[in-house]
Amino acid sequence: MKSIISDLHLKFAEKTWKETFQLVRRCMDKPKDASRPCVPLLRSLERLQEVVNVSSLNTMRSRLEMIAKQQGMGFHITEATCYLTADMFYLEVVLLLCGEVEEVKVAPHGGSPVPSESFLRLLRLKQFTEFAMKLADLFTQYNIPGDNDQKLKLFASLQFLGKDLEQISLLPCVPIDSAQGDMINNGRVGCLIAGKADCPLSIQFYSTPTDGMKTSDLQEEEMTDREMVVQAAMVTVDVSDVPHKLQTASVIQQPPQLDPQGYPVLLPLSEMLPACFHLKLQPAIPMMCSFVDKLRQITGVVIPDVDLQWAAFPKLLRSSSPSAKIHMETLDEQDAIFTAPLPGSVMHSYILPGAAWEVPAQRGAVVDSIPFTHSSHVPALLELLRHQCVINTLLRSCMTSQCTGTGSECDQHFEVRPESDISFSVTFQGPHTDSLVVLLVNVSDSHQITCTLFGAEIGDPSMDENLSTIMKKSMSIPLALRTLYLKLEEITPAPLSASPEATTEAEKDHSASTTTAATDTNGALTTFSQNAALPEDYFSLSGSACDANSDKSELLPEINTSPAVSPYPFAPGGVFSHWMTNNGHLSELI
Repeated sequence: MKSIISDLHLKFAEKTWKETFQLVRRCMDKPKDASRPCVPLLRSLERLQEVVNVSSLNTMRSRLEMIAKQQGMGFHITEATCYLTADMFYLEVVLLLCGEVEEVKVAPHGGSPVPSESFLRLLRLKQFTEFAMKLADLFTQYNIPGDNDQKLKLFASLQFLGKDLEQISLLPCVPIDSAQGDMINNGRVGCLIAGKADCPLSIQFYSTPTDGMKTSDLQEEEMTDREMVVQAAMVTVDVSDVPHKLQTASVIQQPPQLDPQGYPVLLPLSEMLPACFHLKLQPAIPMMCSFVDKLRQITGVVIPDVDLQWAAFPKLLRSSSPSAKIHMETLDEQDAIFTAPLPGSVMHSYILPGAAWEVPAQRGAVVDSIPFTHSSHVPALLELLRHQCVINTLLRSCMTSQCTGTGSECDQHFEVRPESDISFSVTFQGPHTDSLVVLLVNVSDSHQITCTLFGAEIGDPSMDENLSTIMKKSMSIPLALRTLYLKLEEITPAPLSASPEATTEAEKDHSASTTTAATDTNGALTTFSQNAALPEDYFSLSGSACDANSDKSELLPEINTSPAVSPYPFAPGGVFSHWMTNNGHLSELI
């Protein structure tokens, strides 16, 4: 085998990448078993494609062919034009002799080719990964199972749904401040991206508010990550085991008639089809079990339990966070501990007790697709998804990519416990005191966050309202608690420190108390320095000696009333360091 490898190295040492690439292609074109392609050769070809610089007509054709096969699409060539084909659409790429892209067109089934600037830009920039992802989304929407008649019916139904959602999005709603950001979070159907030939029908329905994040309250890197979060859903149609009534025409009356809530009155559905619509979430969303039940109540369509993997909610949030996949720990049946860095070199530690989050009512599942049958379901589904996203954003603000043990050195420690499916509490030790402070956070819907403070005698009725405003604007528990802790430090008096004169007197008294008085067996007083060695029989006096001492108690020196020496003379450390109070005592465990 070594000699064969050596011979191959010598044979191809002087050959170019192009020649080696062509050889691999010839091997790929003539497999021994056409029904079972050689996976190692396929991977080798893909790796060769990725490292070869696309600078000619042939290399561009080869790259487009590889992308088409990865998506399960066909590939055809006529002169300088490449066709990436599927049952319901095809992509037409016109190339120049130098390998550059001249034009890209997308043609839906039965429609004329439409120029696509987005696909053209990606290919000209040679951003093949992004091009493949965009093509995959388009293929997902057009990839409808069934025979030709069924595909055409379902595709037409999806197009009617998109037009109705577009009309709903144009209806007047609650006034908003900014065009796009608030439309995403407050629009009836979010920010609708109407389906075009080169773009699937999709909805952006939630984005993390950033108005309160641009004041250097967070580190720049964390703020950037949070600003990039936009939750979207692609609208598709797919076959189902149970037939459902779907629209085969628009269900909005013309002109539209609105109900008291401002939604259009919709016509009943007409035809039974073996399919249903889907909101394919991008990315998937961890949802509490109660929220999953509410999805079923809205749509009347059951999400199969086989598609849901139930687990403790903190574990789901952690595993689905893009910044936490590398530093994942098993959180089942144990406390989850996270750190959150804040400005001013302040470090928070957040503990999510496993016993509290492992109860059945607090478990959840990651949902990636939601079936529905009617356009009227979409606004209610989006509002419920926004509600869950707000809760997820707040809880994720406590979680960073670093998981630490209980002995980590942090400035403040907080415990986060669930109180219901829409509320949780944060408990911590107040400044300059041994008492505990509890902040109850209630998320009644996607627009209402209410904070209630317990255990802190502030006397300011506006404190709860101010905390609620900060929490809603920043969408960050650490930022809100940092503000609260600083406020408590201002209004909570620090322990009074002794004056220099009192300290000097205490030191004199303490020095005097280090002299120990004792009596010998004859009743004579003997004094010992605290550092002097005691006689061996000092702790084993006879009974007569005790009687003698009691008789001569009037000879004992006056008892010193200096302050008691602290029973904890050393600085707290180790695993209990974060439970120690300012005066060195153990506080009540949370």
